[in-house]
Amino acid sequence: MNKAVRILAAFHVVACLLAASTTAVQAQTFPSRPVTLIVPFPAGGPSDALGRLVAQYMTAPLGQQMIVDNVGGAGGTLGAAKGAQARPDGYSVLLTHIGQSTSVALYRKLPYHPVEAFDTVGMIGEVPMSIVGRKDLAVADARELLAFIRANGNKTTFGNAGVGSASHLCGLLFMGALKTEMNVISYRGSGPAMNDLLGGRIDVQCDQTTTTSGHIRSGAIKGYAVSLKSRVSSLPELPTLAESGLADFELAVWYGLLVPRGTPRSVVDTLATALKGALGDAAFSRRLAEFGVQPVAVERAGPDGFAAYFRSEVAKWAPVIKAAGVYAD
Repeated sequence: MNKAVRILAAFHVVACLLAASTTAVQAQTFPSRPVTLIVPFPAGGPSDALGRLVAQYMTAPLGQQMIVDNVGGAGGTLGAAKGAQARPDGYSVLLTHIGQSTSVALYRKLPYHPVEAFDTVGMIGEVPMSIVGRKDLAVADARELLAFIRANGNKTTFGNAGVGSASHLCGLLFMGALKTEMNVISYRGSGPAMNDLLGGRIDVQCDQTTTTSGHIRSGAIKGYAVSLKSRVSSLPELPTLAESGLADFELAVWYGLLVPRGTPRSVVDTLATALKGALGDAAFSRRLAEFGVQPVAVERAGPDGFAAYFRSEVAKWAPVIKAAGVYAD
């Protein structure tokens, strides 16, 4: 090895050591500036509402402001890609939900792998889906709605927030259970879909209780059923789909936090502790309950439990997507 090569090699070693040292120091002082929470959906939808609550209540335990950055588009994959490509230093956190576990099956050209590109921080909670209709739909209850859809099929317009969204997944399962296809209309986010339901331009929608609860209570839309096997405390008057004739139908939209793969474990633990602190705040718990968000089991709440659950969800949804034959480029 000549002298020039030895010098270059020495510089490379020193650079690596300095980088490692800098990362270690940054991890020890984390966070020393505001943390960005990437919400991979537009403002005004259920993910945005939950993300802003999380940011608000994680700010105090973190000791730094958590700021929401809405990066919508492509069923949440644009925002997820931004999260995957961010520096693994803890200052970019991704709010994720059940749609992330389906993306590897839905998208043929996904620029990241939903499991391999991230480290898990923890789960926030689970949100039931609700079946709702326009306020002037001439259907009194859930059983009548199921009969109406079976009788009218493609004449019934069914809105969702776009391919890969939670409302899209709910629609796939709902139509599969009914063995009936509806006229599906996809929007760019939950907000536009809900606006058309409020305006009476579509008939039915399946969306999270974070979006629908207030509109149901005000009478702006009709609530028919919820997607869990037991009734939801925030909407106790709504029966379950199982009660209404769709046996074994169950779907909950889980939410959690991810960081880019390679984030120091001490930083992940700091974020996980801050999330736990927020979830332990009585005011935060009350706000979540108002939206119908339910706590997850303890074994799924932390980084390791969430990691195992996340992998199992990816494996679970792959055959469902394949059977539906729905893909996005």
